[in-house]
Amino acid sequence: MRHFPNIDKSSRHLGQGAIFLCAILWSTSGLCIKLLDWPPILIAGARSSLAALVLAAVKFLKPRKVTAKAPPLSIFAGGCAYAATMLLFVIANKLTAPANAILLQYGAPIWAAMFGWLLIHEKPQWEHWGALVLVMGGMALFFKDSLALADGLRGGVLPRSLLGDGIAVLSGICFGLNSVFLRMMKDGDPADAMLLAHIFTAAFSVPFFFFYPPSVNSDALLAVAFMGVFQIGLASLLFAYGIKRVPAIQAMLTAMIEPVLNPVWVLLVTGETPAASAIAGGSVIVAAVAASSIIGKRREIG
Repeated sequence: MRHFPNIDKSSRHLGQGAIFLCAILWSTSGLCIKLLDWPPILIAGARSSLAALVLAAVKFLKPRKVTAKAPPLSIFAGGCAYAATMLLFVIANKLTAPANAILLQYGAPIWAAMFGWLLIHEKPQWEHWGALVLVMGGMALFFKDSLALADGLRGGVLPRSLLGDGIAVLSGICFGLNSVFLRMMKDGDPADAMLLAHIFTAAFSVPFFFFYPPSVNSDALLAVAFMGVFQIGLASLLFAYGIKRVPAIQAMLTAMIEPVLNPVWVLLVTGETPAASAIAGGSVIVAAVAASSIIGKRREIG
């Protein structure tokens, strides 16, 4: 596995903590989208517009440090990959069942492992592969009932679409690839690529606001403001901080906490109770991520 001598153990632990907090913020998107009656592409564009302002403000207000600059190609590639992740996921949700979309997108750790190994020589350890297998099994269990519902309603309200499934897979590939591009920027500032991604996403959504003008009220503005500033803005800063300090595969495994927590917030606010299979699958995912992190830390100590 590739090692980075300029990053100490405590910094790596802080990096993983940042990814974990990022996943918690990401996980609130399901609740916000559920409470906001806007087309998904408008939600993506509005929240990215605010997120871009947050990242730009932090970039220009924080103290300037003399650091190595990331290659422009890495910044552009990372920005394109994350913008594509967000947009493809929104489109997939319109073409296939939401459970299909998130399950297929979260094949991202597999792609992060492959691209990280090929492009930056971060060879996954055995605990990463083991966690990956358990996480995939936990995800299948987590969305078992939703996937069965989608299959049972072909041609109905939630028709299963092969095109939507394929787009969700592409979203996962872009998500995994983005983590590797950001990892390439370990000597620069990955937040630059995240800022560019939000600018791309916001720009892409502009025409849709003219075709599908949203209903604007205080609740909608509050939901968009929370998503833009915290759910995706602050989360982008945390991810940019964390990805400099942990391998791409570990970052993606930790981010798997997001879909597990998503229904938890819905439960707390709306009272919707997740199925027993979802609880079991979520438990498997949390245990796998925690175990891989503990084993990795024990290896560092030993």
